[in-house]
Amino acid sequence: MSKQNTAADKSAAGKRNSQKRMYTYRKVTKKTPEAAARKTRGRAAEHIRVAFLGGMNEIGKNMTVYEYAGDMFIVDCGLAFPGTELLGVDSVIPDFSYVEANADKVKGLIVTHGHEDHIGGIPYLLKKFNIPIYSTRLTIGLIKGKLAEHGLLNKAKLHEINPSDKVKLGKFTVEFIHVNHSIPDAVGLAISCAGGTVIHTGDFKIDTTPVDGDMINLPRFAEYGSKGVLALLQDSTNAERPGYTMSEKKVGESFLNLFRKAGKRRIVVATFASNIHRVQQIIDVAKHLKRRVAVVGRSLENLVQVGEELGYLNVPENILISIDEIRNYSDDKLVIITTGSQGEPMSALTKIANGEHRKVTASPNDYVIISATPIPGNEKMVGNVVNELMKRDIEVIYENMYEVHVSGHACQEELKLMMGIVKPKYFIPVHGEQKHLRKHAGLAEAMGISRKNIFVGDIGNHIEISEKGIKQLEDVPSGDVYVDGIGVGDVGNIVLNDRKHLSADGIIIIVATIDSETGEVLCGPDIVSRGFVYVRESEELINSARDLACRVISETYNSRYHDWNSVKTSLRDEISHMMYEKTKRNPMILPIIMEI
Repeated sequence: MSKQNTAADKSAAGKRNSQKRMYTYRKVTKKTPEAAARKTRGRAAEHIRVAFLGGMNEIGKNMTVYEYAGDMFIVDCGLAFPGTELLGVDSVIPDFSYVEANADKVKGLIVTHGHEDHIGGIPYLLKKFNIPIYSTRLTIGLIKGKLAEHGLLNKAKLHEINPSDKVKLGKFTVEFIHVNHSIPDAVGLAISCAGGTVIHTGDFKIDTTPVDGDMINLPRFAEYGSKGVLALLQDSTNAERPGYTMSEKKVGESFLNLFRKAGKRRIVVATFASNIHRVQQIIDVAKHLKRRVAVVGRSLENLVQVGEELGYLNVPENILISIDEIRNYSDDKLVIITTGSQGEPMSALTKIANGEHRKVTASPNDYVIISATPIPGNEKMVGNVVNELMKRDIEVIYENMYEVHVSGHACQEELKLMMGIVKPKYFIPVHGEQKHLRKHAGLAEAMGISRKNIFVGDIGNHIEISEKGIKQLEDVPSGDVYVDGIGVGDVGNIVLNDRKHLSADGIIIIVATIDSETGEVLCGPDIVSRGFVYVRESEELINSARDLACRVISETYNSRYHDWNSVKTSLRDEISHMMYEKTKRNPMILPIIMEI
């Protein structure tokens, strides 16, 4: 080929390409640092970031952070109830360090529904920094009650949103989509930005015959599915359960049959304080059978008040009575609705079972219905309450015996249905322990979602989602913060270990007064035992400990240096060794040395 022909060919190709606005020959310009930065920012803006601060590998304490192009918002801020190993702890909330560090980016908090594991942490978050809160009417009403208890109501920025409404949060647009759950006004979320659309279901089930007649808005989820959904974050609580979750109306039918079976006995029903639909059905059946209703338990009383005020609870006139009035009615005319369905130590039902309630005394003429399923970890506490009631010759009805409870969470077929209509590119199971998340991931795979497009996460995980894939970033600060009384975060592992130690082996306190000049023991040492041995029955052991303490003090005390730490350390070591040798127990040793 000649050089002349080659040049001609290039010229012709250039003309063809110019017609298509595709240039074979382009002048390459060197990018300035500013231009490179702009391009980088553009690529970053395509990614939606999600940080999990709670609700992963656990039931409760739900909190998720979404971020796009420098804007952030939070979904839910709940608490978890402490296990038996967290001695003295009242509740557990998420670590807020990550959102505190990015407070200037946070545009608001969206709450999916009014359960404690979704709203319980809000007062503690608002004490850190005040951000707008968006939710539905009932949820806002319940949040107000919590904020009032903490003196935050007047400062809070609360925005009531209806299902199907949209909220603009920086570069995000969030649509509230009505779902069925065990509390009214629950919503899922369609989270949209230039990076794509993410569906966050919240807690949900598909109830075709809900008590309030308002079925989940499946068509709206399907509309988003037809447009294209980048990722689906879905409730995993019942991922192990096959089939469908029963309708709440089924419980109402069971109540009618059981209330009739109770005959002349007083009926006591324990249920979740937040389940308004359950309370409504109890009231309806009680009215039908001409019984009065008394409510016991602070949280339940608050719910009834808020529900009635906002119109979510229809209470017929003269059916509700105060707990002080129950003595005025015969047993066959009473229904008592109480808290304590999880066997909580301080709940009303537990106090009734143990004979400790000031106003309700259990009797063999009671008929107790526990209308709830034990939350994982609470089975033992619920069993203890049932046993205590049965010791009093009380008949107890619980879930395994009759259909007195249905879940508020979707089972496998409902989960698959939601996946099928949303058709997400990526799937992220949330709200569950590891076994729930893994099972849920398996369901997604069975629905045709590629394994590489499924992310099973953990608390603290920080991910980036785009059309190119899911990328795991460096974990963010996360974990459990313990609430004990008015203290938040002041109870850590050291304190808990001390409490466990005390609960297991007790404590020995050694009190001695020493002459500062001579080192002579002027008074004591006195040995005080709590939770270890009964002193009067262990005089020989206590006397041996006293003699040893005297010897240790005289051998280790130096009047020149006054090194109290050495004396106390020696006392701890020697007394602890002696006690273990004689009892095979290891009590906490607390020396108290006073110098005169």
